[in-house]
Amino acid sequence: MLDLKKVKGLLFDYGGTIDSNGMHWAEVIWMAYEALQVPVDKAAFREAYVFAERTLGKNPIIQPEHTFRDMLYLKCDLQIGWLMEQEKLREADIACRLPEQLGEWCYDYALRAIENARPLLESLHERYPFVLVSNFYGNIESVLKDFRLHHLFPVIIESAVVGVRKPDPQIFRLGIEAIGLPAENCVVIGDSYDKDIVPATALGCQTIWLKSIGWTPYRGDETADAVIADFKALTLLLEV
Repeated sequence: MLDLKKVKGLLFDYGGTIDSNGMHWAEVIWMAYEALQVPVDKAAFREAYVFAERTLGKNPIIQPEHTFRDMLYLKCDLQIGWLMEQEKLREADIACRLPEQLGEWCYDYALRAIENARPLLESLHERYPFVLVSNFYGNIESVLKDFRLHHLFPVIIESAVVGVRKPDPQIFRLGIEAIGLPAENCVVIGDSYDKDIVPATALGCQTIWLKSIGWTPYRGDETADAVIADFKALTLLLEV
């Protein structure tokens, strides 16, 4: 159970937490595919999603100046290209600007989630120091500036910059060092049980799991100091 008396600082995950209210981004993009009636099944989409993520992880395609809209277009372009190469999608069945349309749909989704979270983040920022700990591509600062969140996160621990990725606890250790507090006084807030909650718990942090639809089904035995289904639930949990 969360011990509010010990809470002195907050370490936030970004993608999937602040920008999608706990929803794994594969699920968000799949919703865009459905909304735009892309004629492909979910199994093929998931293969395309993995291909795109691995490609972006291995190659410097996303640059520091790229916004979230830019990033979404690049992701979706890689996905659609792979689906066509694998003959799981035909050019005749899709719009010529499909990657851009998918990106715009997802960008609007993220914008709504961020606007939903913004008032709470502003209130929490008045009470607690923040550190952002994120697996990202080296452009998180551009993303935060685009969404007008950069003033809330003066300290960012980004995997592409520090060379450590979740679920390695070391990335959270860097966040704890940056915030300048004992681990027991830090709360890690994230959407991924395996990548956020498990490593943070191992370091002695308290944890808040924003639980929604993940990449894989949950086992049912996952635990955290607090589990919430909506970002706004932090209002009561942290007594803002």
